[in-house]
Amino acid sequence: MDDFRVTLEELARDYNQQAQLLRDMHGKLDELSVTAQSGDRMVAVTVGPRGRVRSIELDPRIYRKLSPSELSQSLMEQIDAATDELSARMRELMAPFAPEGLPYDEMFGEGVGFESFLPDPPNPPSRGHG
Repeated sequence: MDDFRVTLEELARDYNQQAQLLRDMHGKLDELSVTAQSGDRMVAVTVGPRGRVRSIELDPRIYRKLSPSELSQSLMEQIDAATDELSARMRELMAPFAPEGLPYDEMFGEGVGFESFLPDPPNPPSRGHG
């Protein structure tokens, strides 16, 4: 009976360690942000978790240099660059937890939370009677 108890304690410890690692990674994902800046340094865009734009910084001289459509294009380019970099960083953080063979894009569908990456809790074997 002691072997059974030791095995369950080891499983529980491994599960708790994995859960803590996932919580830590989830916290890092929530804090992740990336800033992309145009080559001329006139436009900077910062995106945060889930690719949300957190800030846009424009050099005041931009209004004399770019037309409205050029400014719009520059903003979109920096948003795309920042979200691409954010996605790459997220992939790095998630790689150790990703199930083998599961495409990254499928890991973040609707309703997927960090709990989805936890293994099922261990179920103790049922005791047979007799």
